[in-house]
Amino acid sequence: MEEKKHILVAPINWGLGHATRCIPIIKALLQQNFIPILASDGAALTLLKYEFPELTCLELPAYNITYAKNGKNFKYKLLKDSPKILKNIKAEKLATDKIIAEYQIKGLISDNRFGVYSRDIPSVFITHQLRVLSGSTTWFSTKMHSHIINKFTQCWVPDVAESTNLSGKLGHTKKPNSKVKYIGPLSRFVKKKLPVKHDVLVILSGPEPQRQYLETKLLHEFATFNGHVVLVKGIVESEILKNVVGNITIYNYLTSSLLEDAINQSQLIVSRSGYTTIMDLAKLEKKAFFIPTPGQFEQNYLAERLQETNLAPYCKQDEFTMDKLKSVSNYKGLSAYNYKIDYTDLFSLFHTE
Repeated sequence: MEEKKHILVAPINWGLGHATRCIPIIKALLQQNFIPILASDGAALTLLKYEFPELTCLELPAYNITYAKNGKNFKYKLLKDSPKILKNIKAEKLATDKIIAEYQIKGLISDNRFGVYSRDIPSVFITHQLRVLSGSTTWFSTKMHSHIINKFTQCWVPDVAESTNLSGKLGHTKKPNSKVKYIGPLSRFVKKKLPVKHDVLVILSGPEPQRQYLETKLLHEFATFNGHVVLVKGIVESEILKNVVGNITIYNYLTSSLLEDAINQSQLIVSRSGYTTIMDLAKLEKKAFFIPTPGQFEQNYLAERLQETNLAPYCKQDEFTMDKLKSVSNYKGLSAYNYKIDYTDLFSLFHTE
């Protein structure tokens, strides 16, 4: 009998979206008789340990990316931090080589971790950003990202190639790269017919201090709301903590199954316009209101695009008031793509020697 192959799966710890969209991939690897070895850092690693307590979870060097206090300075802070980030990528590459040798890794899947690749084994890079928006420097950030993608055997884009898609110009370029494979939207959730229990579900995530700023603002705004609100902070800790303040039920974090139920049971979702969140809400066909992370060009673009296509409204973080939610009824809401991911085809890469 053929020995099961070890596949390294390593999402970046930037918000929780990269780790959560790897969950269906990890489950599919298990179903297809591979042994996933998981690696990340911080909250993303804690989340993976929660979801897959039976699997080996390893710590990688942290990028330690934080947002500027003022969203307008986000790009400049990233440039200032770039020597530190480059140093961390180098450390990450060394750690990856060590893991490959120690665990006899036969293939790897990196979700936006630039140093997790190898020339010796099939290496996959997951991204929805073939075009990296950064304002006037978009051409440069896209070129740098393309340089990274070319180090990998394949690049998986969690979207469809067709013109009706979720990522727009982020995941679709005029000159297609031969390494790019559109695998269809990824979501860990399943749509269920459950009774509506919550008027609004707020899902927070992303690096500090912007996550905290939005939490404080929304708690203040929703305090006078005439309805039931559930707020999930997106802070992964050793246990789930619940706190009720008036009409608001606050959780630090919910596991996949609990969050799946909460979304299915909610009338409206208020969240960041991160791509993974959009994929999840499309799968569950929800009405949503988006508040992009200040200074994050990608989230601003996605929110604008959803508003322009009459799917969901958005506003800037400092402009949010309860009145803004009234506009939701004028929008269609997100809808699912009937796209079944062919994991047998995807993972055939790891059967090549």
